Amino acid sequence: MIYTVTLNPALDKTVEIPSLTVDSVNRITSMRTDPGGKGINVSKVIKKLGSESVATGILGGDTGRAISGALEVMGIGTGFWFVEGETRTNLKVVDPVNHTNTDLNEPGLTVSKEILEGLLQELILRINGGDIVVLSGSLPKGAPKDTYGAWVGACKKAGAKVILDVDGELLKAGIEAAPYLIKPNNHELCALLGKELETVEELEEAARSLMERYGIEKIVVSMGGEGALYVTGEGSVYAKGLKVPVGSTVGAGDSVVAALAVAEEAGKGLEDTVRLSMASGAANVMCSGTQAAEYETIAGLIPKVEFRNL
Repeated sequence: MIYTVTLNPALDKTVEIPSLTVDSVNRITSMRTDPGGKGINVSKVIKKLGSESVATGILGGDTGRAISGALEVMGIGTGFWFVEGETRTNLKVVDPVNHTNTDLNEPGLTVSKEILEGLLQELILRINGGDIVVLSGSLPKGAPKDTYGAWVGACKKAGAKVILDVDGELLKAGIEAAPYLIKPNNHELCALLGKELETVEELEEAARSLMERYGIEKIVVSMGGEGALYVTGEGSVYAKGLKVPVGSTVGAGDSVVAALAVAEEAGKGLEDTVRLSMASGAANVMCSGTQAAEYETIAGLIPKVEFRNL
């Protein structure tokens, strides 16, 4: 089973405003709402890929109940803890004229260490050996900075493979516990190493040095429109970015993570994993909001993925 953890989820409201202008009245031409937060986005894509997951995390208030209800309608299993307060609503502004995506994110709930520990222990009791746990997204207020490090260690001890998709200080703390896979972008990898990395070969060397230093088994480096780099014990692959019409870039990275989890669970090899994850990311770029692309769209892009072994 794949478990996704979203400690700071949100109801994503995506609006389209052509020629967005600051300090002026702007007209919304379309709007949609989706249950969001990185782990929840991962679960939505996993469902479209034909696999199952359990979405866990922390919710509160009417917004939290709306998110939980929407996931149940989608047929996604849930295991959220409800706490006092209201889950945040995040506004995503898409300007199709200037080709920009602007995020306005609320801070979210405040939680205690006791709540986090309770949710973690409940998750540990559900994990079986070989399960996959996806930890991704920001932390709620009140959570210690080393939260993800503690969760990685506990889930590994329970026999799970942990995929960690966070950035900044959270990533630095999390990799100390040696997650199974991490997915930094090229800028985050440079920050971790404290140096500029310009070529694919330099990124590959840096990723492999992190794997050796921390005991990480796989690293996927996202490079935006330039593609992605996959570094594993099996080998290293650079995949070119697919050129597709852009609906919204929000959630594209989560789609890649979802495909990585599904491929890992299915025991796919490196090249098949590259094809599925690149196609999943591109297909979701074509969607509006943080909705998940249909599998037919993903399947149509798989043959178009181009890559080379390093």
